[in-house]
Amino acid sequence: MGRVIAIAGKGGTGKTTLAALLVRGLLERSLGPLLAIDADPNDNLAEALGMQRCGSIAEVADEFFADRAAIPAGMSKEALLELRLNAAISEGRGLDLLVMGHPEGPGCYCYVNNVLRAQLEKLEGNYPFVVMDNAAGMEHLSRRTARRIDTLLLVADPTVRALRAARRIRGLVEELGLRVRQTGLVLNRVRGDVAALGPEIAAVGARLWQAVPESAAVLDNDLRGGAASGLPADDPAVVAAGRLVDMLVADVAV
Repeated sequence: MGRVIAIAGKGGTGKTTLAALLVRGLLERSLGPLLAIDADPNDNLAEALGMQRCGSIAEVADEFFADRAAIPAGMSKEALLELRLNAAISEGRGLDLLVMGHPEGPGCYCYVNNVLRAQLEKLEGNYPFVVMDNAAGMEHLSRRTARRIDTLLLVADPTVRALRAARRIRGLVEELGLRVRQTGLVLNRVRGDVAALGPEIAAVGARLWQAVPESAAVLDNDLRGGAASGLPADDPAVVAAGRLVDMLVADVAV
């Protein structure tokens, strides 16, 4: 089974950029092939990775829900869902991308989600690392993917609101019953001393693993819609993300 790294935090804290930088760091260390999963309904991980989006799990579920009476003769529902799921995977160099998509429409998707979850669990086993970019609320994750997470990275910028959102997400993970082996806090877009935030950082309930400095190059790249692979190797944010990758690979953050 691949090691699942899930990233969550308040909107606007740079989760997707960090996810793309982690993917870049893993690939640079020849740790592919990787699976990236965009579990944010407002998906934009494909752009951050410089990839074309082929489809989404939501689209697979919607199509199956609408056309379930038209299953080809001799093919089971499970086989059809697996076929459509594989068609929704976007392929890159050493990297595959799967987009979750929007929440369910009207009707009961329980059967579809159960089958898709089982297929995703099998799919994840084909990769040494799975990097998952999530929205702040992780209900989407609990419905459509495996409930096992090896490492949860709570991302916050150096603000009280973002740190309190990280604390709430940690509570939501427990409420949803997600199996998380270890959790770490990442402060993103850091400028100067964050000592004044010490009490809020402690209240998150997860150790601060990395402080990623604010980067003009990252900001400009995001404004242009560029891929993380185009950032300079010596950019402070890229270097900090690389240190985080080394921690995750060594698995010393337990």
